[in-house]
Amino acid sequence: MMSVGVQTAQMMAEAQMVMTMRLLGMAGFWAVPPSENFRMITEKPDAFMRSAYAASTAAMEGKRPDQVAQAAIKPLRRKTRANSKRLRRAGPTGGRKKT
Repeated sequence: MMSVGVQTAQMMAEAQMVMTMRLLGMAGFWAVPPSENFRMITEKPDAFMRSAYAASTAAMEGKRPDQVAQAAIKPLRRKTRANSKRLRRAGPTGGRKKT
């Protein structure tokens, strides 16, 4: 269960960083592409569907509760990690909007 807790905490921290960078991008302080607003809406259903499928599959295979939770977190964590990494690379704009 310790691993599930750590993975969940990392996912939550990454999600918070992503939300912050996207909000800074909307305000013009972080370099984000114009497609970012659309992306943040369209990526969620797919990630949650993958999470539910992975958890259901693990449960039907008779996995332990911690393994089911780990399976559910994995697709969500993959998305938060990728978003965080991509947005961190973009970096701050110093108040200048990226064109």
